[in-house]
Amino acid sequence: MGANIDLIFKIAGIGILVAVAHMVLKNSEKEDYGFAVTLTGIAVVLIMVIQMLGTLFDEVKSVFKLF
Repeated sequence: MGANIDLIFKIAGIGILVAVAHMVLKNSEKEDYGFAVTLTGIAVVLIMVIQMLGTLFDEVKSVFKLF
């Protein structure tokens, strides 16, 4: 249970950092870099979620003794 809450806080922290970086870059008229930062943040969070889904599927396989 604690790992799930930590994951939520990590995702929220990444979201806040990406939002601040995007706003700073947009205000300094470097919107292209801001867009790149946003895409990078989304990719990092997506990788974290995919890893957690992989762990979930492994646990489901072990519970139901599949394969």
